[in-house]
Amino acid sequence: MEHPVTTATIELRHYGHDDLPRIRQILLDVHADAYADEMDDEFNQKFPWFVDHWGKNPGFACVIAYDQGEPVGFAYGAPAAPGREWWREHLSSPPEDPSTFSFSELMVRPRWRKTGVSEQLHTALVRSRPEAHAVLLVDPDHPKVQALYEEWGYRTVGRQQPFPDSPDFAVMLLPLDAARDEDLA
Repeated sequence: MEHPVTTATIELRHYGHDDLPRIRQILLDVHADAYADEMDDEFNQKFPWFVDHWGKNPGFACVIAYDQGEPVGFAYGAPAAPGREWWREHLSSPPEDPSTFSFSELMVRPRWRKTGVSEQLHTALVRSRPEAHAVLLVDPDHPKVQALYEEWGYRTVGRQQPFPDSPDFAVMLLPLDAARDEDLA
């Protein structure tokens, strides 16, 4: 059994749409390590498609965490198309400013879990976003992950199954002004 790493040397690097050809394999390698025991799952095998799908969005944003040059995790997403926000069907009245950043992936390699890297990646990705909200989908079969997002200020607003072979995800929404204010405190 591998033990978590304790380090103060995490470096966060920001990337965008034009960087995808250079970082794509890093994302795939981190995913393969993070899901090494679950790669027989068809949904996990589709990860390269998701990377390409999100990466083709001109607003694609990604943060990769490195420990002494070794990639240990990443977070990425892109602005939601107006009117196609994941939360829209779950709120009776839309917020005054419906602009939304779709937070698609947050992944940390097993040895670096429970070291604070996830929160660093999340904060680095959303704190500078111009949108009013961030939205994400989380598998409710992972209650610790859902609870972590709640600690970061997200609230569950509904459920959604985006693909026939995907889990029935919890839709979680975060007002980014509140997250930025908390980050500055």
